[in-house]
Amino acid sequence: MIDVCLLGTGGMMPMPDRWLSSLLLRTGGHTFLIDCGEGTQISWKMSGWGFNQTDAIILTHRHADHTAGLPGILYSLAHAMRTDPVTIYGPIGITPLVNALRVVVPRLPFELSVVELFNGDVVQLPGGLEMRALEVSHHVPCLAYSFQLKRTREFQRDIAEAKNIPVHYWSALKEGQGVEVDGKTILPDDVLGPPRPGIKVSFVTDTRPTSELPEFVRGSDLLICEGMYGSEEERSRADERGHMVFPESAEIARRGEVKKLWLTHFSPALQNPREHLEAARFVFPQTCIGVAHKTLTIPFPDTESSDDPDHIEQE
Repeated sequence: MIDVCLLGTGGMMPMPDRWLSSLLLRTGGHTFLIDCGEGTQISWKMSGWGFNQTDAIILTHRHADHTAGLPGILYSLAHAMRTDPVTIYGPIGITPLVNALRVVVPRLPFELSVVELFNGDVVQLPGGLEMRALEVSHHVPCLAYSFQLKRTREFQRDIAEAKNIPVHYWSALKEGQGVEVDGKTILPDDVLGPPRPGIKVSFVTDTRPTSELPEFVRGSDLLICEGMYGSEEERSRADERGHMVFPESAEIARRGEVKKLWLTHFSPALQNPREHLEAARFVFPQTCIGVAHKTLTIPFPDTESSDDPDHIEQE
């Protein structure tokens, strides 16, 4: 399963009741932070999620409302006695930014590395999480991300026993390796069930709609997508500044056939995002307004019910 915690939903600058847009993902004992604007470590502390299991910090782009909290995050990781390596991922050009912010936290008890990603890159993260990057349309290099937790095919023990396959070969077959039994080749397909759906979470911010986005987020169990402005009347401003209005975000969710949409990254001028929620739901009914510390546990399909504290009818 994947646990999701939205740490903030603001764009441009933190507000008294709104932290800047950032997200935590957790799976298999590994935690990943996506974006870290000013004050992110405070909201993180308030969430109750620990710092020590953080393996990667993933940045969408270099603007301050997505990166200025990095020194505080690194200091918090150090204070949590993190000693295992941490990797920062981001678009081209992120390395000099990280190096500049490191000046105020020059000594860390863990190795810190920076990896610059390009359009279409795929990264295997700890915990079996696969991350994909997509270049989007902003004023600086910016990436959208999808995170997929694939599910292994079920090992059909009854078939293995009927074929008299010794138990010590089962692990290899489960891992996709063929084996030789009494001079006969046994392939994984002989004893594994059909492919099973996994879990997909996508994160899209600071972009105009692009033709690639619906396919990129397709089938996501959860799409967290920016909604900088609420109404269609703001579309010209959104276009000028490289952002989206609620109906545009909802259209990406609809075309991508996602299961649920959380809107985030609201303009400081958008004091009550819920006033524009119905415009988004007209396009995509499964739309929710993101709020700090909104959480969701996404299990593998057909295993257990999802733990969603904010059902669509309660919004």
